[in-house]
Amino acid sequence: MEIFEALEPFWDFARNWYWIPLLLLYAGVISTILIENGNPTKTIAWILVIVFLPLVGLILYYFFGQKYVKVQKIKRINRQQTVKLEKKWRELDPIMDSFIQDIHEKIGDLSKVYRLMKKERLSLPTLNNNVQLLINGEQKFPLFIADLLNAKHSIHMEYYIFETDSIGTQILDILENKAREGIIVRLLVDNFGSPQLVKYMRKKQDSKILFYAFLPVTFTSLANSNYRNHRKIAVIDGAVGYIGGINISDKYINDPKNTKQVYWRDTAVRFEGNAVNMLQLSFWSSWNQTEGIPFLLEDGYLKINRDKEMGSGAAGVGFVSSDPASIGPFNMEALLLAIGEAHTSVRLCTPYYIPSQELERALIVAASSGVNVELMIPNTSDSFLVRHASLSFLKPLLQRNVKVYLYNKGFLHAKTVTIDDKLSFVGTVNLDIRSFYINYEIAAIISDPPLCIQLQNQFEQDKKESTLLNLSTWEARSRLEKAIDSVCRLLAPLL
Repeated sequence: MEIFEALEPFWDFARNWYWIPLLLLYAGVISTILIENGNPTKTIAWILVIVFLPLVGLILYYFFGQKYVKVQKIKRINRQQTVKLEKKWRELDPIMDSFIQDIHEKIGDLSKVYRLMKKERLSLPTLNNNVQLLINGEQKFPLFIADLLNAKHSIHMEYYIFETDSIGTQILDILENKAREGIIVRLLVDNFGSPQLVKYMRKKQDSKILFYAFLPVTFTSLANSNYRNHRKIAVIDGAVGYIGGINISDKYINDPKNTKQVYWRDTAVRFEGNAVNMLQLSFWSSWNQTEGIPFLLEDGYLKINRDKEMGSGAAGVGFVSSDPASIGPFNMEALLLAIGEAHTSVRLCTPYYIPSQELERALIVAASSGVNVELMIPNTSDSFLVRHASLSFLKPLLQRNVKVYLYNKGFLHAKTVTIDDKLSFVGTVNLDIRSFYINYEIAAIISDPPLCIQLQNQFEQDKKESTLLNLSTWEARSRLEKAIDSVCRLLAPLL
């Protein structure tokens, strides 16, 4: 009892003056947010969350809002890798200029996107590639499995989601068998996106696969879950590459016998040619951010042909990658460049539309100048918040002649853009703030008229399964729906 009596003055002080340390804590956190000098909209959103959700807002920011220390580490790794590659880039500069000139003769000023790749050291623009468009998992997985079975040297895979379901187990068994044969198998998955596989591989002591979870999440590193490796790429023998929105999961394979399954509409591309080297370089960069033993690119992993004649195809291909520490939102910048050079059409597919102000304005300006701008998003989303946030951004587009389609057949997960039947974007990038600024993302930018035509034909097919949204329909929705949209929009910078 005497102890409690002795402590009573301290309790009285705490009851009367608790607000002082709390105020200092709030001031410190808000100052940190401002000093980080991030996106102003996101900065304001976090401040509102912290002010109007006392304590809860601080906890959310501690686990999911902080980025300074982590981003500084990623920047340091990026600088180290840039230094390692700079000599090679300088040697390749004349070749890149030659490639870009060839591409310019075919697509005109749309080739500026490839100049961006060169100047920012994002990718070697390449020619003479074979590209194959793959619609949904039904088309991708048979080819992918065949390529894995034919591997002779190495298999590199980097996926956001790798499920331990039927297709996932089948692919994992192939990887294990190949690793036992002596083939180097390196597998990276996102810790947040593939928790089941991470748990399985940690228990599997006899695996020959070189496996790492990207940015592993523990209680002390929950903030890592905000930085997601959203890429889906594979490189086999340094000769065949895959990119797109299709993860390793059964849900990407539409079984007509399973009437309860949600139809999953997605897109991927298979590459052969010099472009595969750039996917290899992207994987190498990601691998160097794990505890995996580094590997030398020269050891059979890169097969750059300086005479421009590695592949028999006619496609020009380059890649734009970005991460939380990129000096610019490169994927958004590449898209803005292309939209600005569009003359006839811009067609975009995305599962999540939470645009930056720059992207929204670019689409509006293009449509207002006579370009046919069409945007397709899913009518039913896998996220309530994202769906309503997306709807809140549509009115300005509808007011300025952008055609917006709501896909009804199932869930539209494809991330594609086509410009003027000349240039295509296919990759992992959603048209949202997270993809532009927070996630690890990559997109293939392809100059190939046949592929463009295929993508445009697929867009036309998908329009048959969609509803064209107009301004009167959007405004006729209930006040409750609009209110939900507005609330979700406030959270959009944090999604």
